[in-house]
Amino acid sequence: MAEQKEEDAIQLHQEAVDKNIGDGGPQRIAINPEEKSKDLVDIPATPASSAKTESSSDNERNASVSSSERHVSIQTELEGLEKLVDLNGAGRKNCPLCPEEKFKACYSHKLRRHLQNLHWKVYVEFEGQRMCICHLPCRQLKPSPNGDQATGRLVAHYHCVVCSVTIARKTDMISHLKRHVNKGETEASYTGSAEVPFEDPVPSGQTYEIMKELGTNVQLLPNYTTPQKSDTYFNRKMKMNRQLVFCSLAVLAGERNPLECLDAFGATGIMGLQWAKHLRNSVKVTINDINEACVKMIRENCHLNNIRVEGNRGSRHADDAGNAKDAPVASVEVVKMDANVVMHLRPFDYIHLDPFGTAVNYLDAAFRNVRNLGIVSVTSTDTGSLYSKAPNVTLRHYGCQIVRTEYYKELAARMVVATVARAAARCNKGIEVLLAVAVEHFVLVVVRLLRGPTQADEAVKKIRQLLHCQWCEERVFLKPGSMVEESLYRQLPCSCHGSMPGKTAVELGPLWAGPLFNTGFLRRMLAAAVQYSMDDVQPLVKTLICESECTTLKSFSVHGPTLHANQVECGVVIKTVQKAEDTASVDQSGKRKTTEESGNVLKKAKSETSMEHPAFYYSIHRHSIRGMNMPKLNKFLQYLTEAGFRVSRTHFDPTGVRTDATLSQFKAVLTKYSVPTYSATQVGARSLSVDECCRPVE
Repeated sequence: MAEQKEEDAIQLHQEAVDKNIGDGGPQRIAINPEEKSKDLVDIPATPASSAKTESSSDNERNASVSSSERHVSIQTELEGLEKLVDLNGAGRKNCPLCPEEKFKACYSHKLRRHLQNLHWKVYVEFEGQRMCICHLPCRQLKPSPNGDQATGRLVAHYHCVVCSVTIARKTDMISHLKRHVNKGETEASYTGSAEVPFEDPVPSGQTYEIMKELGTNVQLLPNYTTPQKSDTYFNRKMKMNRQLVFCSLAVLAGERNPLECLDAFGATGIMGLQWAKHLRNSVKVTINDINEACVKMIRENCHLNNIRVEGNRGSRHADDAGNAKDAPVASVEVVKMDANVVMHLRPFDYIHLDPFGTAVNYLDAAFRNVRNLGIVSVTSTDTGSLYSKAPNVTLRHYGCQIVRTEYYKELAARMVVATVARAAARCNKGIEVLLAVAVEHFVLVVVRLLRGPTQADEAVKKIRQLLHCQWCEERVFLKPGSMVEESLYRQLPCSCHGSMPGKTAVELGPLWAGPLFNTGFLRRMLAAAVQYSMDDVQPLVKTLICESECTTLKSFSVHGPTLHANQVECGVVIKTVQKAEDTASVDQSGKRKTTEESGNVLKKAKSETSMEHPAFYYSIHRHSIRGMNMPKLNKFLQYLTEAGFRVSRTHFDPTGVRTDATLSQFKAVLTKYSVPTYSATQVGARSLSVDECCRPVE
């Protein structure tokens, strides 16, 4: 028997050599037809066949290699799986994906049902390819301690379409394919990879995805949604954040220009490219990232948007933009450096910090070199520590003690502002909060820098502790100098301490106790949003304006011709936007006023600003009365206004009400205008109907 197998092998070898000479190329011949995937022998080509190989096309060789490497269990259609066996022929036939001891030979109709119900239905799909379950002995068994192979039952498995690895569980195969996608590895990356030179670039249609936002195109890698595994991370949900930052920069560019602005964490560079493309000569944009892949992607995106790249000696696109037929619309500087180093080396007028997580490690460097009256915007995405899910991380990063409350989003915003104020004070600089937003999964804080130790002292005085009642959730900022514990409870408007046993209140903070919004700055942000057609961010900015003034929503008119005028914000004379019909009161004499200077300077006079908005808000659902139907939110705002309180809605909570009323006053108005769930007549009718239903039949 062994001699017969040896003769068959020699005969197959001779036929393979003859066929190889005739076709002109090496072929992979299966020694045993039943084990095609195991025993493959490479037959070397003869000199005569190598001469014919040079004339053959590379595409045919790539197709032969890719088809031989793909396992038979990977198919695109059911017909391809059925073609592995001649189902039209007579007699019993074996399953091509099962060994004989598992599935015995059967007739065609039974084998067709077996292929459909077992192999074709139990599959994992990837880019149109179905990896059907395989029961063949493809997986090598582990050897026993004696050196022999362990005999055990055959394990069903899948063959990966990308790397040909075998995995037993379906969920594990799905996770394995996700890792391939995160690394940018697809089936096209492996097809004929041995024949493709390394230097040839991969077509952009297979590797990159072009995304357009605010008229700016960026290239994205397939794994751009996973920050842990992607170098060039891009989040589509942060569009609101990018538009808010753009509007704040546009307002600053209207005050003075040109501005030197920095995007410290560029990633794909979309934020800095939007600044340069729309603000043009008003800004000098610097995009920084420490990752080499990100810097390369930023330069590619600059070339895609016809923006000249400066400060990159090794960029291959630096000269292409200059030699193009169309002149570059703008220019940016791309830097590969640590963010702290960049901010220490150069001064900037506008700095945006958006790291992955908390930004506390970069605040000291940001405030060290930012120019006077410049703006620093900070985006924090560590919602676990900001929203009291990880109190130990909150204490480590921000130095604050917080608990979960109904106003946790505003608590997070005030905590970030307090951390920013302390970082600025360490550099003898104060801050004015222009904007503090907590929406979706990020907290954005925009502050203006005021140089001087006096300004720093004024800002630090607004950092206080918060006393929070854990029973009714009433809260109040502690007055400076409160030392005795018993006197702390007297500052709370509620009476929970006297009626409830034990300690009812906790001390939170330190937190920012000052205002979170600047009305004048927000109005100019709304004008910038209208000017650049940012429809998504306009409703949010309108809500912020009403929240800063603590008024209900009203109409906003920002259209029409505008002129520049002067406005005082936090003791600073700044240039703002004024309507043409409001310019009648402007002095028409050609004399230069004392307050109009080329450089914005501090003014000694007290700031003529509006009254500050109340701190925190109450949720109407949290304080609703059981068994009572509360009024609609807009109606309830009207009732509070009629009672003499300042009220407005808040962007932190769609059911929240910002008001200067205490919690007891808030509940009193809510109880007054709430109606019982069932009135007396309805309750009587309901009980009568129940009695009639329960009356015995006579």
